[in-house]
Amino acid sequence: MSVCGDQWPIFLYAHYVYNHDDPWSSLLRSRLLVCAYKHVFTSPSSVDREPKAMWSSNARLHGMNSVTMASIAYIATQVRFALSSSSVFSRTDTTTDSETFYHSLLNLLEDPEESKEVDKLLTWWNRQVFPTSSTAKRPISANSALSKIQQKRMALRQATNLHAVSS
Repeated sequence: MSVCGDQWPIFLYAHYVYNHDDPWSSLLRSRLLVCAYKHVFTSPSSVDREPKAMWSSNARLHGMNSVTMASIAYIATQVRFALSSSSVFSRTDTTTDSETFYHSLLNLLEDPEESKEVDKLLTWWNRQVFPTSSTAKRPISANSALSKIQQKRMALRQATNLHAVSS
């Protein structure tokens, strides 16, 4: 059976639940994807615990300290292939339509209009895979000094912009 690459399987969603009203909800947040990502990029031993590999991980070898949009699409494509009945991986395979699948995910992730959701997704992924990295940023506490400074700066910028427009 052949499946079009733009038909996304349920394993892409956390808890394997697709929300018809909010298709972004839990997209690309399944435990299966995170485990596969860690297995490939950080080490098989990192799937359930801290990595204890004897050799450097693929992420370290390639200077990765954060998750990328392309790496998420790549892992999703690899998992999709692994779960298929196809015996040979090929980007032109018409049974799994892997190239279309990969590009459909990447096109969504690279769409500037989706940047808010993608930023949240990348932050979530970085917390899962590279929790000690600075890219696994935690949200700033609303009552912190940093938050107050940023709010004041934003208010000042908005007032300046409003003044410039009215002049």
